[in-house]
Amino acid sequence: MSTFDPFVAISDPNRRHLLMALRREPKTVTELSEGLPISRPAVSQHLKALLESNLVRVTPVGTKRFYAINHEGFASLNMWIRQF
Repeated sequence: MSTFDPFVAISDPNRRHLLMALRREPKTVTELSEGLPISRPAVSQHLKALLESNLVRVTPVGTKRFYAINHEGFASLNMWIRQF
């Protein structure tokens, strides 16, 4: 169950940028922080909000953590939007 409102999560421009970066393939925090005017810890905090809103998922591979779009979370968002 999500603990963070997905609409609040996507209202932040940095989070929207992270979601756009994850559209094509999973990425690490280091890869995601490239080109953003915020620190890696800040990227991690934004990813935490996206995780808690069920919009991204994380997969550990060795010592790295790969973040990817969680299609199930977006399906729930789309269902809500489609009712209008």
